[in-house]
Amino acid sequence: QIQLVESGGGLVQAGGSLRLSCVSSGRNFAAYSLAWFRQAPGGRRTFVAGFRRGNPTYSDAVRDRFTISRDTSKNTLDLQMSSVKPEDTAVYYCGGRLFGIGTYDDYQAYDRWGPGTQVTVTS
Repeated sequence: QIQLVESGGGLVQAGGSLRLSCVSSGRNFAAYSLAWFRQAPGGRRTFVAGFRRGNPTYSDAVRDRFTISRDTSKNTLDLQMSSVKPEDTAVYYCGGRLFGIGTYDDYQAYDRWGPGTQVTVTS
């Protein structure tokens, strides 16, 4: 199994940028598809960005503002957040899903999670 740890969260003003990183370790890293999810207070965990058939894919809420990238040589998954909005405020989680299990945007298909990193956007 793999272990995931996120970093890069913090306080940012609306319109600003932030870069989140997720480092994975452990065995069978190549067997996992990684993605970013977020969870606002009182809300459920929702898909932000991931890969579908190897291509980056985004939720409607962040498309054209966020960019996901993966470096397999370093076992890292990044999320570049730009033009952030107060509604982007949430705990951001890096999730791991075994290939072939569920769909890329279904949090219940992911069985590996990092502890999360808080992102707060002020207006």
